[in-house]
Amino acid sequence: MKGYTYILECADGSYYTGSTNNLVRRLQQHANLQGANYTRKKHPSKLAYFEVHKRIDIAFYREKQIQGWSHAKKKALIEANKRQLIVLSKNYTQFPRSEIVLEPVTSTGSVTD
Repeated sequence: MKGYTYILECADGSYYTGSTNNLVRRLQQHANLQGANYTRKKHPSKLAYFEVHKRIDIAFYREKQIQGWSHAKKKALIEANKRQLIVLSKNYTQFPRSEIVLEPVTSTGSVTD
């Protein structure tokens, strides 16, 4: 069964990461505040990112992986900033989360930059 990993941007600027086998239905649940407790409190404002996977268990694994990331790294993923993802991955243990700052990178918007 196909699965989806997704990131919602909430009204306060935070990100919610989830996985589902029906993205449209799950987004409707979040919009109607019937989703997770986090999104009921934070009010998701938009779908910022999603991935399609061959199986739901892969989507769930990816959800757990992304949930462990800093806000900056999630933002780099959403913006398809491959260079910044690499920097944040390599230097994660060198900087406390509050000190990680995204540097502007000229990009065509392509994941292959």
